[in-house]
Amino acid sequence: MRIDSHVHFWRIERGDYHWMTPDLATIRRDFGAADLRPLIERAGIDGVVLVQAAATVAETRFLLEQAAACRFALGVVGWVDMEAADVHRVLESLRADAHFKGIRPMIHDIPREHWMLDDALRPAFRAVVDFDLSFDCLVRPAHLPVLLKLLEREPDLRAVICHGAKPDIRSGAFDRWAADMERIADRTQAFCKLSGLITEAGAGWSVDSLRPYVDHLLRIFGPGRLIWGSDWPVLTMTAGYDEWVAVTDSLLSGLSADDRAKILGDNARKVYRL
Repeated sequence: MRIDSHVHFWRIERGDYHWMTPDLATIRRDFGAADLRPLIERAGIDGVVLVQAAATVAETRFLLEQAAACRFALGVVGWVDMEAADVHRVLESLRADAHFKGIRPMIHDIPREHWMLDDALRPAFRAVVDFDLSFDCLVRPAHLPVLLKLLEREPDLRAVICHGAKPDIRSGAFDRWAADMERIADRTQAFCKLSGLITEAGAGWSVDSLRPYVDHLLRIFGPGRLIWGSDWPVLTMTAGYDEWVAVTDSLLSGLSADDRAKILGDNARKVYRL
């Protein structure tokens, strides 16, 4: 079963996509199941995980509604206010919906790099573990040392690093990102998404520009802890869905069929309890 573990649906009139500035005109429109269906059918994708794109519980409930109406949406990774006094109650309410699989705070938009270590968040992390939910980590390379501290402090957290932690492929930055990611891979049980890399490479991307980053992630996490995703429709700012599928198949071509199956679907099923 081939699964796209990172897809966004949004409806602009909802009004809570505060990061979607006018310069993002190519994706500043509605995207939903009708837009994605022909793409995944052509690529042989069996199901997708919907991931939050707004820091509101209202958007999480919107995604759960979308998942209920979409046969190929297998799960939702949403958002909650992790600092709220009622976070346990909110998570309990959301998990009553079988599509609700985890949460993703928008860490890379939070000014304080050490935010995730705040003691005020401990009840939220405990609730995520107790409810057997995933924790998607939307971080940049600068956050990785702090993320390591968090994951060592919360060893039971089922963590997934989004987009390979967004390495600066465009400028060729590699060494510090590579070392920090290797420490996380060695010292924690975190998973990592093989997604969003074309966006970080920018308009001049090529398979050769992506290969060192993908090869490094394969080496340190192994096929058992990498999860494929598209980051559609953000992906469409730099490449087509078909292109990313073809690039992935090329970059993973040296693996066995079993190892490719882990990355392209099995690991998502395990992490998100699909």
